[in-house]
Amino acid sequence: MRLPRRHFLLLAAGALALPEASRRAHAEDYPTHPARILSGFPPGGVSDTYARLVAQWLSEHLGQQFIVENRPGAGGNLAAEGVAKSVPDGYTLLLTTSADAWNATLYQNLSFDIIRDFAPVATMSRGAGVLVVNPSLPPKSVPELIAYAKANPGKVTMASAGIGSAPHMYWELFRAKTGVNMVHVPYRGGGPAVADLLGDHVDAYIGTSAAVIGYVKADKLRALGVTSAKRLPALTDIPAISEFVPGYEATIYVGIAAPHDTPREIVNTLNHEINLSLADPKMTAKIAELGDAPLSLSTAEFQKLVVDETEKWAAVIKSAGVRAE
Repeated sequence: MRLPRRHFLLLAAGALALPEASRRAHAEDYPTHPARILSGFPPGGVSDTYARLVAQWLSEHLGQQFIVENRPGAGGNLAAEGVAKSVPDGYTLLLTTSADAWNATLYQNLSFDIIRDFAPVATMSRGAGVLVVNPSLPPKSVPELIAYAKANPGKVTMASAGIGSAPHMYWELFRAKTGVNMVHVPYRGGGPAVADLLGDHVDAYIGTSAAVIGYVKADKLRALGVTSAKRLPALTDIPAISEFVPGYEATIYVGIAAPHDTPREIVNTLNHEINLSLADPKMTAKIAELGDAPLSLSTAEFQKLVVDETEKWAAVIKSAGVRAE
């Protein structure tokens, strides 16, 4: 028996709608089994700490285990690639940072696009760096350091935690804004860079506040400025670099991202829960211990932040001619 054309089309449309209806039903029940949060850096670091903080909160409040999986390598790109290629069902998430925004330009031929292939879920924090020098170096302020470097071109050394690291990006923006000619000395991590700075083997470093604040308070390093637009609550007597270098601002965001086609219901659930965590005093205290400030954004605001940061650092990286090793 042949079906009337209109009846046939209605049945076909209903069949096509079944997968979408099933997808929405699963989204409304989310989560129904354990999920993974991929971190592109080794255990024990700041990124890993954030991944475990959010995993613990989500596990306790959503009724399923959120497990941190470390996939270090290629500046975080291995983890990002793993998430970009995963099923967009909310069970594979990425601990994302500003590194993903500048990696888009630092690395050529990436198999994913940080803007196109990801759904920004929620932010957790934003952190700043601190420009520090060995106390043996004469300058005692940012203007004095700039003047000293220009009077001694190619003689003042600036350490970093490696090509493409946050300290390296902080430095490249500083160089671009001031025109100073300092020698970049990349290390394999922030620990060795700080150790050589303390040992007077290099002159300056722009490290994360968590990494250097203890040495500043112990008078083992001299802080000249912070990279945020305003002074840090923990270092109110240290000026922002922007007070002397107009337009200078370099910070790092930390957040959670999912594959691009993850259902909106799941993204909204995660955004709601993570933003709730940022209102919890215990969570904010832990973020403060890392030298950062809580950052609560909507998904749309987070999307704009990713786009803005990607474009900003692309200009800096291209101008400096930097390429990841």
